[in-house]
Amino acid sequence: MTASAVPVRNWAGNLTYTSPRIHRPTDLGALAALVRDTPRIRALGSGHSFNQVADSPHDLVRLDMLPREVRIDGDTVTVSAGTRYADLAIELHRRGYALGNLASLPHISVAGSCATGTHGSGDRQRCLAAAVRGIEVMGSDGETVWVRRGAADFPGVVVGLGALGIVTRLTLEIEPTFEVSQRVRLDVPLDEVTADVDAIFGAAYSVSVFTDWRGPTGRVWLKHREGEPEGAWHGGRSASVPQHPVPGVPTEPATEQLGVPGPWCERLPHFRPELPPSAGAELQSELYLPRAAAPEAIAALRGLGERIAPVLYVGEVRTMRADDLWLSPAYGRDSVAFHFTWHRDPAAVTPVLRAVEERLAPLGARPHWGKITTMAPADVVGLFERSGDFAGLLERFDPDGTFRTPFVDAHFPRS
Repeated sequence: MTASAVPVRNWAGNLTYTSPRIHRPTDLGALAALVRDTPRIRALGSGHSFNQVADSPHDLVRLDMLPREVRIDGDTVTVSAGTRYADLAIELHRRGYALGNLASLPHISVAGSCATGTHGSGDRQRCLAAAVRGIEVMGSDGETVWVRRGAADFPGVVVGLGALGIVTRLTLEIEPTFEVSQRVRLDVPLDEVTADVDAIFGAAYSVSVFTDWRGPTGRVWLKHREGEPEGAWHGGRSASVPQHPVPGVPTEPATEQLGVPGPWCERLPHFRPELPPSAGAELQSELYLPRAAAPEAIAALRGLGERIAPVLYVGEVRTMRADDLWLSPAYGRDSVAFHFTWHRDPAAVTPVLRAVEERLAPLGARPHWGKITTMAPADVVGLFERSGDFAGLLERFDPDGTFRTPFVDAHFPRS
């Protein structure tokens, strides 16, 4: 097992983890001994969160050096928690299987993504964690327990913020592999998006609308699942050359477009796993609203466009189905998510983000657990009606506070 005392930063470079030690055990026995012998510890995923959800002034542990496991059993796969979605997806496709959905960045770890309620997009698709059928959690005694779908605690454990223990394995739903083709529509009037939300977001298996919120138009990414009928919507004009979600950025990191079919794992994400994604030095925030609030939310953001655009690389709008996971931002309601990729300038971004959240809060906006927000922790927790039940899980799973962090304490203070 290795342990680093060198300061480690997150992927975007906006956060330096405060932990004095970051451990990387090479087997489950070493992990169990580490957890038993360490008074305060928590897992760190791939470092793709933009806030302190995965930070701790105590010990951190990364699971990326544990033995890799990808075990298929019927319509499920059991995977080691530190595995990146990119690596899992490639292996599943090689064996003739697929996940139903992927996030825009395949670089992220399976456990970390599920713990924060991270999602892909599509009217029929739920967040990534909704594919979980079972989750193995290591407690402070170094022992593991499986929590499987159907158990009373299951909906509270899956999106667990890393606060219930060290997740070591997950079992996910899979299906036969499929192909996807990706097309981009340019110069789509935002008035059209507002007027016909259902037609646009129902036009493909996965749909994203990109805009800076100041201009009158946006760009629409349409990911069509081969063998399914295409939607009737064809607004704007078809892109004749590849595009990057962030305007002006070289297109090589973007997944293949122009209607060329390819494996699901090479089209559902926006970015290729072997290249740096997105804008790089950036901040991100995201707010989930009830699907029916989309037109009003779009209008509100356009009203702030002159303030948003100068500090924004790009905004993205996506939809997802409701799920039953207590801390999922899509819990209990079909949702529309408004994503913001900001310049890495907190002083300039913070007042703009505060204005955005003030406009969208009355519409029921819930923030992404792994991205920046100006909302007070108590206000965030108040948006999740099962947060009290989750607080009860914390007391039962971790009565000694072994896995607690300042982020967890702020949102779920001990009674």
